[in-house]
Amino acid sequence: MAKSSTGETTFSLAYGAEALIPVEVGEPTLRYSQTNEESNNEAMLINLELLEGCRDLAYVRKVAQKRERYYNRRANFRFFKEGDLVLRKVTQNTRELNAGKLGPTWEGPYRILAVTRKGSYELENQNGDKLPSNWNVAHLKRYYL
Repeated sequence: MAKSSTGETTFSLAYGAEALIPVEVGEPTLRYSQTNEESNNEAMLINLELLEGCRDLAYVRKVAQKRERYYNRRANFRFFKEGDLVLRKVTQNTRELNAGKLGPTWEGPYRILAVTRKGSYELENQNGDKLPSNWNVAHLKRYYL
């Protein structure tokens, strides 16, 4: 049975060929009976040469799947709707000049005007002024009254 992470069977990764079911060996099929010994040996040699590349690709797929699973486990997905109140993260551009390292890390509250695309929002402050650019969900946090 092929593994979902690698897309290969463990037998094929170890030996470079798919396992034959004993019924196919005991009762010859048309494919089995019309094989040529020389062409079969050449095909097996080619498969053995390509086996290392197949193992490398399976390893890359497995590592990529593990990284994605690790990221999804640690990520805090947040979804906001229009009208939600949020706090905006203070960045180097929005920091006050003399705030220092003890200055606030979040500012707001801001109201979400529109969802422009997945994870991006248009904000307005308490006075009703619209902020000049779209804000990413990574820089926002829900505001609770």
